[in-house]
Amino acid sequence: MTLGSVAVFCGSSFGASPAYADAARLTGRTLAERGIDVVYGGGHVGLMGVVADAALEAGGRVLGVIPRQLHDRELAHPGLTELHVVESMHARKQLMADLSDAFIALPGGAGTLEEVAEQWTWAQLTIHAKPSGFLDVDGFWAPMRTMLHSMVSEGFVRPEQSGIVSFSGDLDTLLGMLAAPPSWTDKWGGDTTGAPQP
Repeated sequence: MTLGSVAVFCGSSFGASPAYADAARLTGRTLAERGIDVVYGGGHVGLMGVVADAALEAGGRVLGVIPRQLHDRELAHPGLTELHVVESMHARKQLMADLSDAFIALPGGAGTLEEVAEQWTWAQLTIHAKPSGFLDVDGFWAPMRTMLHSMVSEGFVRPEQSGIVSFSGDLDTLLGMLAAPPSWTDKWGGDTTGAPQP
């Protein structure tokens, strides 16, 4: 399938390693150069700001979605193609899902993990049929990959659902994985027919 837009979840801090900002910059620039809209949390701080700035500098479209509380604290990026101000974190995630064909998690904290996990769950329940990917910068997401294997082996995730999420340290490879047609079943063993798709 063709990716027209990708939501990027990432930290509002820079993290300890310069590799994280480098990966954020590469992600924003690459998506823009491929004509893929960047959907993200709307902030100008941390890795979020790096992704947005890199995409804008490369001539891309960047759509931000930010809760009013954060907007009012002057955390919103002032130069986006579109900025959507919503009333809650839940509304933010819903709109980001609606605007996106797939989801990428860069390094980040609890918020990043929660955002991508919710989209993973929605795909599992066939609320939508959109894939998620973890850009495994310097092994940052390796523990998450191990956790997924544990979820499968312990019977909490069906093996055929493990394809909802992909892991790669290479952005081009990860984008290729996300562009593949959905192949997983829902939580009860049915296919993804009828779920909103890109």
